[in-house]
Amino acid sequence: MKLGITIGMIRGARPRLEMDLVLEAERLGYDAVWCGEAYGTDAVTPIAYVLAQTTRIKAGTGIMQMPARTPTCAAMTAMTLQALSDNRFLCGLGPSGPQVVEGWHGQPYGKPIGRTREYIAIMRQILAREAPLEHEGEHYQIPYKGPGASGLGKPLKSIIHGDPGLPFYTASITPGGMRLSGEIADGNLPIFMSPEAADAVVGPTLEGMAKAGRAPDLSNYDIAPYTKIRMGDDLQACRDAVKPELALYIGGMGARGKNFYNDYCKRLGYPDAAVAIQDAFLEGRKGEAAAAVPDKLVDEIALVGPADRIRGRLEAWKHVAKDRKVGTLVLTGATPEALRVVAEAVL
Repeated sequence: MKLGITIGMIRGARPRLEMDLVLEAERLGYDAVWCGEAYGTDAVTPIAYVLAQTTRIKAGTGIMQMPARTPTCAAMTAMTLQALSDNRFLCGLGPSGPQVVEGWHGQPYGKPIGRTREYIAIMRQILAREAPLEHEGEHYQIPYKGPGASGLGKPLKSIIHGDPGLPFYTASITPGGMRLSGEIADGNLPIFMSPEAADAVVGPTLEGMAKAGRAPDLSNYDIAPYTKIRMGDDLQACRDAVKPELALYIGGMGARGKNFYNDYCKRLGYPDAAVAIQDAFLEGRKGEAAAAVPDKLVDEIALVGPADRIRGRLEAWKHVAKDRKVGTLVLTGATPEALRVVAEAVL
């Protein structure tokens, strides 16, 4: 099992990047660094900076929001980062959620699965560079011939040569999204995952692979779950430190009846808790929402407590990795000390 970390811009009047964490991860032999974007700092700029400051570790966008960029712009960005980093760039893409898509980017949410399929197909065509780019789809038309077109557009081929082997990751937790990822991508970044319920991710992924005629195993596909880590002597305090963010996603990232994280929590075996968390959060009782997150759920999807307890919990992850149900464990919220404990136990 490989190891990765997530990083972000430390917030404040003058945001800064957690480069000390990146450099320690590279020294310890971690495989990759991931950075996401919401509606503040973007994902690409920090990853470009990381690639410029490192020599071995890979770095990826986890994820670039597709509504923020045309697929051709994303391909240009990916090829540029490939060229500047000796192919250490990993391309994570996703549609984001309706609140961000419509409320921030001002784009229709539409059909995210169909858009993702077309988006990656266009990028792969650009990277393959076998012919000038042409695409006729529901979401993208290249060259554009619709309303307002000048009529001067013509198919173009990338000036530079990208590597068609660029790994594409999605960040899928819906069954349909995971099936699509297994069909067209090289990996997936679930926002959280339980090794005891690994088939909630593995099953749909293998279904997608079968649909695409791919080998029905995960030897060439990387399930890389984001895994929160809080290390400390007080187990309950570590659990409680994780719960507010889980409550935000399970309870607040979406409307009632349209929350992918809430649905995912139910599929992991916590339907009653998912309802209670959402009810409290949407009614403004955020403290109660966090308190409604079960300790058992935290223990399953996160690494919490003293170092010895975390080492023991890593055995469950190593077991599913041996069965190829997980390729990379991506730590979120890690400290340098936590990085070292996990590296010593896994690498």
